[in-house]
Amino acid sequence: MQPRATPAVAEAAHSFDDSAAYERFVGHWGRAAGAIVLDWLAPPRNARWLDVGCGTGLFTELIVETRSPAAVIGIDPAYAQIDYARRKPIGQRADFRVGDAHALPFPDATFDVVASALVINFIPDRPRALSEMRRVARPGGIVAGYVWDFAPELSPSGPFRLGMRQIVADVPTLPGTKDSSLGALRSLFERTGLQEIATRSIDVTVSFPDFDAFWLAQTPSYSPTTKMIAAMPESDRMRLIASVRARLPVRPDGRIEYSARANAIRARVPD
Repeated sequence: MQPRATPAVAEAAHSFDDSAAYERFVGHWGRAAGAIVLDWLAPPRNARWLDVGCGTGLFTELIVETRSPAAVIGIDPAYAQIDYARRKPIGQRADFRVGDAHALPFPDATFDVVASALVINFIPDRPRALSEMRRVARPGGIVAGYVWDFAPELSPSGPFRLGMRQIVADVPTLPGTKDSSLGALRSLFERTGLQEIATRSIDVTVSFPDFDAFWLAQTPSYSPTTKMIAAMPESDRMRLIASVRARLPVRPDGRIEYSARANAIRARVPD
């Protein structure tokens, strides 16, 4: 049977107002990749940090827990996510603010480290945002980020999206897919005038107790894909579930375990 056509969507538009669903979707994955990224960055202790696109504060938590920062500010345009972060325990140890990556509300050379976790691809004007990240980092400071490797479907949603393609003819493209490769990230950082650029890929593995837990994590309410599935006829939803399930490795105890890949980049601001 050929995949069923649905109304064409060139690129999925995401809204992150359901913060609990967001953490359920990216929490384990983001923390696993983020811990490796922080070790790789080898940032100085007592540094002043800015977490651009901090969301619910998952990466901010890792910074505070492992890097002994002097201060950390997390900034995100979604009020719901900032409010959620402020109400978590990390809200007592970091400063969370609503703000736009295109116009960071800080003076030049304010931070020792400016980082962005799983966000660069979602920023509409990525060159402008990187220029802002460089501006607010001190000379010699670090600018860094990591994103999922979307083009080859190696993100945490890869098996889900590949299964969807067997049923749906026009699965929406994830925002910034073309800029998620190591080469594209390097080009973006080079155009911003950053130096000592280094990149690496990071593979992380996460497990789910069963298929239902996996499915719940993959269908957050804010995702346009979730809305597309909700509009499907019941027969198509059942075919989709079967298609996705067939692509997942299942352990003898019923657990689902697979890997995803993140692409990371770091650079220094010229002195």
